Amino acid sequence: MTQQQPIAVLGGGSFGTAFANLLAENGQRVRQWMRDEEQAEAIRTRRENPNYLKGVRIHDGVEPTTDLAATLAECEMIFVAVPSSALRKVLDGRSEELAGKMLVSLTKGIEAQSFKLMSQVLEEIAPKSRIAVISGPNLAREIAEHELTATVVASEDEDLCAQVQQALHGRTFRVYASGDRFGVELGGALKNVYAIIAGMAAALGMGENTKGMLITRALAEMTRFAVQLGANPMTFLGLAGVGDLIVTCSSPKSRNYQVGFALGEGLTLEDAVARMGETAEGVNTLKVLKAKADELQVYMPLVAGLNAILFGGRTLEQVIGALMSGEPKTDVDFIPTTGF
Repeated sequence: MTQQQPIAVLGGGSFGTAFANLLAENGQRVRQWMRDEEQAEAIRTRRENPNYLKGVRIHDGVEPTTDLAATLAECEMIFVAVPSSALRKVLDGRSEELAGKMLVSLTKGIEAQSFKLMSQVLEEIAPKSRIAVISGPNLAREIAEHELTATVVASEDEDLCAQVQQALHGRTFRVYASGDRFGVELGGALKNVYAIIAGMAAALGMGENTKGMLITRALAEMTRFAVQLGANPMTFLGLAGVGDLIVTCSSPKSRNYQVGFALGEGLTLEDAVARMGETAEGVNTLKVLKAKADELQVYMPLVAGLNAILFGGRTLEQVIGALMSGEPKTDVDFIPTTGF
């Protein structure tokens, strides 16, 4: 990859836009692909994404486009920031176009039918490509507004990690590397579910002690599940685990937190998602995560509780009450247990 060759970002949402800007600010030429020609034209003429990150100027080095084939042909490094539900539809049938390319997934989700993580979907679509994932405490607006931020790029391909680090690393954005692609990606997907619970708790006025309990028990729960699937438990003590979980469960800027807050205010799930206007991956992840936990017999009381709230008519107070009345167990473990 030469300095002159552009880098692609697929996706016109807030996260894709923030990363496109970040790359351009680092001196890269960027092709940002999106479906909507009106959105692309607005970025060209006004240098602002009309639907996402309002008030953030889009760098001159970012060229919006709706021509996917030309974008893939022109770029060797491709950041994928489309919603999990659309990823397969966008890239299916493009195996040869993607052969040998560097594909970096920014999408934090799990495919409903297969329980495949996004990098696994990319592997299936483009088996001859080189694949990495990025995850961490990375709120899009804060990246765009140059708040000090760190992330993790994960791949078994060390040279690919190094190239992604070189492309993204800048004055306010630091990139760490990991060989545990599965654990890093799973952490990024799972934490979205717990952010919904945290948002609900905040809307209901629950205390800081409650927030601390929910976040740490969420960490224990998601680690227990991930280890059952073969991830390294130490990954969850880093940026892609506890770091991302804290930010997503604490910040009103988090989309999943916003959905949870709206639910806590009494909105229906449909209205809560509609009010936000963007994809909240945690809602999609919850259903498949609950089914997989049941299949593997991994005890995940917070996941089961949120599922009961959203789809079974339970309240958050009822769920927390049931958790608090359970038999006390050990604080920290990385093996399957049967207690909260």
